[in-house]
Amino acid sequence: MQFIDLKSQYQAVKNDIDARIHKVLDHGQYIMGPEVAEMEQALAAYTGALHCISCASGTEALLMSLLALGVGPGDEVITTPFTFAATAETIVLAGATPIYVDIEADTCLIDATAIESKITPRTKAIMPVSLYGQVADMDAINAIAAAHGIAVIEDAAQSFGATYKGRKSCNLSTIGCTSFFPSKPLGCYGDGGALFTNDDALAKILREIRVHGQERRYHHVRVGVGGRMDTIQCAVVLGKLQRFEWEIERRLKLGEMYREGLTSAGCNARLLVVRPDRDCVWAQYTLFVEEREKVQQQLLAQGVPTAVHYPLSLNRQPAFRNDVSAAETIKSHWAAAHVMSLPMSADLQDSDIDRVVAAMARI
Repeated sequence: MQFIDLKSQYQAVKNDIDARIHKVLDHGQYIMGPEVAEMEQALAAYTGALHCISCASGTEALLMSLLALGVGPGDEVITTPFTFAATAETIVLAGATPIYVDIEADTCLIDATAIESKITPRTKAIMPVSLYGQVADMDAINAIAAAHGIAVIEDAAQSFGATYKGRKSCNLSTIGCTSFFPSKPLGCYGDGGALFTNDDALAKILREIRVHGQERRYHHVRVGVGGRMDTIQCAVVLGKLQRFEWEIERRLKLGEMYREGLTSAGCNARLLVVRPDRDCVWAQYTLFVEEREKVQQQLLAQGVPTAVHYPLSLNRQPAFRNDVSAAETIKSHWAAAHVMSLPMSADLQDSDIDRVVAAMARI
């Protein structure tokens, strides 16, 4: 069993992807070819956002969003310590300081009720993370941000396709950022990402930042990056879009199968909670276990691969520490010691879920 089955997915969309890649090879516009605009239009329509700006990676999307908002030295950005390094990394690269707010113990999402106490005159943005495929409480976060005149950047690297109160992830805040890393719900075959916004002025700035701050060729009006997404990778995303809705439905079903199976089997692993006003597209099917390393070893012996997302909270990482006390982020530390992800991809068979559940129950 594969942890993420990209081979079966490719076989299902092989003809369209191959044709689209060969079209790029034929026209030779490898940078900013027509597939880039085609993908951006398709993704904007999918999310309902006015603008989609493709970029080189999900990390680049976060960095570009911070640069577009003018975040820099002396500024603070509120975020969660329980996430991938890129979230804090981009804040530091922009010259700002990440300010950590602990998570909700049952969802692993940033605790919106704890954000306001961390706002200072230096706070420039809030960056909630839509973790494992579930969106944080964006209405509450947006209300806090609006009251203080600050921006919200949704780190939606793991949640493209998810919904929150009937609205799509990436179209819930000032800027939404996602990743097309191959293992994501919508992935390409390399690095890629995108930003979404309904603000015309921000969209213009983001497009300039993407090409080294150019307003027009060789006329640089701001500091930018080389942040373009390759045309071939856009072609891959377009090829995958044909069955993306089916894949999201399948992920939702498989997640429910895991929940029902593990519960009915009497497995004592603690499951993540999905709030009733949203869904979870399960970029990773993650739960909490005691004696994690032992459980992982026993699962692997039964042919079931696992992963840990993430084993160390960011405020314990040497590169991203700040003076937040351990007591303030105790839920993040506990989660880091107990989370474990099981195999998840749309092409898993029902029998695969049964096999994993049976292995978990035995252990």
